[in-house]
Amino acid sequence: MEDKIVCYVRFPVVILMIWFSFLNGAVSEVYNVGDENGWNSEVDYASWSEKYNFTVGDILEFKYNKGQHNAFEVTESTFRTCETSGGVLAKYESGEDKVKLNESKKYWFVCNVTGHCLGGMRFGIHVKPGNTTTDSEPAPSANSACIPAFDSWSSGLPLFAFGILLCLSS
Repeated sequence: MEDKIVCYVRFPVVILMIWFSFLNGAVSEVYNVGDENGWNSEVDYASWSEKYNFTVGDILEFKYNKGQHNAFEVTESTFRTCETSGGVLAKYESGEDKVKLNESKKYWFVCNVTGHCLGGMRFGIHVKPGNTTTDSEPAPSANSACIPAFDSWSSGLPLFAFGILLCLSS
């Protein structure tokens, strides 16, 4: 009887260990571009983008009125000239676009509506590798949300199997 009680106590502990192994120390942030103002021509996006430290796995959310704005991911040269006849890497035009930052690199975004890019609707960000910390890292804002990144199922499977074997052997 005592063995079954031990198993009932061990199994939830093992499940919790598995859950935390899935987190694997990786937490992604969702950033609303322009914070509460969204993606529009009245925001200083250079200042906005400098407030945050972006890492691989983070998500940029562009919220705007469809048809009035859009968001294009572009090359650096296209960003600098606002000339989108070439150098467009991706187009987002839904009004509620989510862009996952999958690589550690510089990303460049512009609004392609006439005059908007030259008027300031553009920004560049440097995305750092995941699991890096710096002393100057700001606290998450009220406009960002934590989302667990479940990219590592393989790290939890051995723990799960161990928990099952532990209970069966009791």
